[in-house]
Amino acid sequence: MKRKYLILNIILVGQLLTIMDIFIINVSIPSIQQSLNASNGEMQFMIASYLIGFASFLITGGRMGDLYGRKKIYLAGLVFFMISSVACGVSSGVGQLIISRFIQGISAAMMAPQVLSVILILFPAHEERTKAMGWYGITIGIGTIMGQFLGGYFSSLTMFEDPWRLIFLINIPVCVPAVFFSLKFLNESKAPVKQPFDLTGVLTLSAGLFSATYALTMSEHEGFQFRNISMMIISMAILIFFVKNQRNRTKKGNSYLIDFELFKYKNFNLGIAAVSFFFIMLDSYFYILSLFFQDGLEINPLNAGEIIVFQGLGFILASVFSVRLILRYGKRALIAGLTFIIVILVFQILLFTGHTTIYLFYLLLFLHGVGVGSVIPSLANIALSGMPEKLAGNASGVYNTFQQVAAIIGIVAIGSIFYYFLGEKPLIQDYQYAFSIAVIINIFCLLLVIFSVLKVPDYILPVLVQNTGD
Repeated sequence: MKRKYLILNIILVGQLLTIMDIFIINVSIPSIQQSLNASNGEMQFMIASYLIGFASFLITGGRMGDLYGRKKIYLAGLVFFMISSVACGVSSGVGQLIISRFIQGISAAMMAPQVLSVILILFPAHEERTKAMGWYGITIGIGTIMGQFLGGYFSSLTMFEDPWRLIFLINIPVCVPAVFFSLKFLNESKAPVKQPFDLTGVLTLSAGLFSATYALTMSEHEGFQFRNISMMIISMAILIFFVKNQRNRTKKGNSYLIDFELFKYKNFNLGIAAVSFFFIMLDSYFYILSLFFQDGLEINPLNAGEIIVFQGLGFILASVFSVRLILRYGKRALIAGLTFIIVILVFQILLFTGHTTIYLFYLLLFLHGVGVGSVIPSLANIALSGMPEKLAGNASGVYNTFQQVAAIIGIVAIGSIFYYFLGEKPLIQDYQYAFSIAVIINIFCLLLVIFSVLKVPDYILPVLVQNTGD
């Protein structure tokens, strides 16, 4: 039992690095731009490059784990993540930093699917897996907080000429022991049937996802220009071709990248729907909240970051106690958590004004984090429950891909609606109105998540019978 949880902690390092490096760069953007003499467009592409690499190769990373061994691919991801972090830290120009961040995103895509796959295999029993997913949620919360805190801390150091480089180099003392313990303790696992790697499928899917995530991410900064719209159309055509090609290859018994047997599992489809709507809500919420705080309410970046850290604290706390609630009440606890988020969002619409005290911001963000932390681990549990080992990596990669693409769609789509209602010369009341409209859309997304969860069969998140001793 102790060995199981040791392996869990080792594998969760990959999840920690993945989440931390999404958030750690945000506070350091001005100092990086000044140091490298980069334009606004170059900085936007640098921010996007990590997410583009990450989202584009998650399914490939999951499939590689199935075919070549999850330990091997996880270790390769760790090593390349460390090397690319060094490359980011020593970058002499913005071009090198963009490429290094893209490779860092691909490395994260090699690690992330193995995390869920190993949890799925290591903890087959519902109670154990629910507890492991709780730790998965805690790791996401810690990564969020550490990313924002370390990004701000390192960027403010004055004893170094370019302190922003430390936000990348800090990954080295994390990766080195992770590689050592992975080599020593992780067990190898792979799909029982050996198949050749579908390189054509990889290139096609990666091109389609790259085009889609690039167009969506850059639309956040540039708007819906002709180039971005064209890339979206191209990506849709590539992805449609990819699906047809994969189905034909499967029918003929050839190697494939996605096993469409995944979508025969009702809980997987419902889990994908739930996580997609949830992350459309969650990432767009954080994006709009940051704009509302800093531009609308004129809260300085440091204080805005402190407020959002309270959300992370609530997330971590909820990830601990939600395990017991899920085991005791099943999906009713999950629905209660989603309803709780809706209630907190309603309070935020009513109470977030220019006269709100900082302590009320702390409280409502903390409670929002409690709701989010009680939901996220169980969404993965729903999607992956009952999945055979041969599909574990494939399922994890597809799940993570939907999650990341949904996050980008939420930022672009709901962010655009926010800007539309904001107007050209907004006053504080315009920010409050636009924030309210965006949050109402977020609430609608949460209602769709609740609908998906209600359709999940009861045996997916069963209520454990309590032994009263009678």
